[in-house]
Amino acid sequence: MNSEPNHLIKASSPYLLQHAYNPVDWFEWGEEALQKARDEQKLILVSIGYSACHWCHVMERESFENHEVAEVMNRHFICIKVDREERPDIDQIYMLAVQLMTGSGGWPLNCICLPDQRPIYGGTYFKKDDWINILSHVADLWENEPDKARQYADRLTDGIRNAERIVPNIKSAEYTQEDLKEVIEPWKRYFDMSEGGYNRAPKFPLPNNWQFMLRYSHLMKDDATHVSALLTLQKMALGGIYDQVGGGFARYSVDGDWHVPHFEKMLYDNGQLISLYAEAYLYAGMPLFKQVAEESIEWVKREMTSPEGLFYAALDADSEGVEGKFYVWSSEEFEVLAGGDHLLLAEYFNVTEEGNWEEEQTNILLRRHTDEEFAEAKGLAVPELQHKVRLLKENLLEHRSGRVRPGLDDKCITAWNAMMIKGLAESANVFGEQTYYDMAVKAATFISDHLITPMGGLYRNYKSGKASIPGFLDDYAFFIEALLSLYAVDFQDKWLNEAKRLTEIVLADFSDPDSPMLFYTSVTGESLIARKHELMDNVIPASNSVMAQNLQALGLFFDEPVYLDKAAAMLAAVQPQIKTYGSAYSNWAIQLLNEVFGINEIAIAGNEVKSALEELNGIYIPNKITIAGTNSALPLLKDKQSIETKIYICRNKACQLPVLSVEEAIKLIN
Repeated sequence: MNSEPNHLIKASSPYLLQHAYNPVDWFEWGEEALQKARDEQKLILVSIGYSACHWCHVMERESFENHEVAEVMNRHFICIKVDREERPDIDQIYMLAVQLMTGSGGWPLNCICLPDQRPIYGGTYFKKDDWINILSHVADLWENEPDKARQYADRLTDGIRNAERIVPNIKSAEYTQEDLKEVIEPWKRYFDMSEGGYNRAPKFPLPNNWQFMLRYSHLMKDDATHVSALLTLQKMALGGIYDQVGGGFARYSVDGDWHVPHFEKMLYDNGQLISLYAEAYLYAGMPLFKQVAEESIEWVKREMTSPEGLFYAALDADSEGVEGKFYVWSSEEFEVLAGGDHLLLAEYFNVTEEGNWEEEQTNILLRRHTDEEFAEAKGLAVPELQHKVRLLKENLLEHRSGRVRPGLDDKCITAWNAMMIKGLAESANVFGEQTYYDMAVKAATFISDHLITPMGGLYRNYKSGKASIPGFLDDYAFFIEALLSLYAVDFQDKWLNEAKRLTEIVLADFSDPDSPMLFYTSVTGESLIARKHELMDNVIPASNSVMAQNLQALGLFFDEPVYLDKAAAMLAAVQPQIKTYGSAYSNWAIQLLNEVFGINEIAIAGNEVKSALEELNGIYIPNKITIAGTNSALPLLKDKQSIETKIYICRNKACQLPVLSVEEAIKLIN
């Protein structure tokens, strides 16, 4: 630890601030550091991580806090630390560079670049001695054979610029159910039909994959995807990956049984999972799914909400330097808190004296059975069991709150906030819960009021009263999607109008003249060595797939052919790739579903729309947009005003005659 801080002391990111007293002379990414590299003709060392990254902390302890290592880094390099969550544009380029060099990537990501930012060498985690070795070799290469280093940079930068190029594709025929089957059949081979998820470990929740499966099984009447999706959601909800005491999901489980979590909790996972469990509850009616969504929202409210009503980014895996210490229990501790029912409840949560994972005598709480199954096996009434469990959880939560908490990354990221806003808005509709809507509106309103740039665009970040980084495509795409989800709750045109305004900025600033896809970075933003498209749906759906669906919805809301044509061109360009790797294109596959089955445009007019909407919210129709209101200027509602409630079902530019009840409307959809 240094007594004097380095340049990171002024950073807004908690991750960068963690490194502010390293002996390494770290800079933030910015003109000061980049100009210094050019002036001194020094190599740039870009080290990228994030606050909840376990191996980032390990490398910091072993290397970046070590004076011997720092001396080598400071002598030969301009050292730049990057929080990948604040600057995904930088991470995207250097991650691709390392993948091209080594065949794999991850964090911490360490990339050595020429003074002009072009990469020449990189990798992920390095042990201290290997790290010193590599730094010395690369510095030596730059000093003695600079032309060789420049040749590496030329080849690698060409590779970065040309990787994953998507060219326009002219769609010749209508999409059919056969196109969907071509996507799903090879995908099904990877299902784990005993534990849910896929046949591999570690296991990630991948919410968008299972959202596609729910919709596919419903629209295609398909058994395998129905069973697999519900099994996966049930196993995750019962497993250790879900915080059985406080709600919320960890990032992944290290095993194939959802048993042992990697304990960090990310806002983006939980926003999506709240949406998914609300949708799954609507689809299947399982009480467990409702419980998970509600408990997770309680966790967000309790631990992840800022005074402004925004949502924090992440909770660390570690507390007191030990991974998971905050979340696990000894059997003695459990017995004291469970009282007279401890034997029953220990069985319910799989607590044993020897412990139920590799840390001896500690237990991760997890379940093997639903409440209904467990109560029946024990001869208890379900409400009686649930009462005992609820009292225990309150005790456990109160006791746990006295422990040393995991580190909180308290920056607020627009894209991730938008996912949580969407999850809350959808839960408000499914569960009829006003407070979820209130939370969503408060966050969305704060973003609309305080995270807008002087040019009218979005900022990406907010912390300690300030926003500093202009938004990327995911910030726009997810926030536009969140605005659409708020409209679906309260039918206020202002949300759609703001979504349309931001969409116009996206089309102006992110378009690629050579491709239907949108760049990840704005033309008005800082220019890096390449502008890339984000295409594959990973743990977070690709910003392009989200934007394509936004364009399709807004095209229908506003009767805007330019939007609809753009959405169709984006899908057509990526469609040949969907069937090659379904799970990496699951959000695109949802758009393909919408193309094959059409989107039901449901317009409700009249003075008594509320009860019709409540009834409609209880029915699973994944391929729909709903429009309602008495004084809306939207094309679908114009000329449809009446005193009695009328429901119009439109699809593919044709409307059925209006009906007077939801029951009759559903007949027109099915």
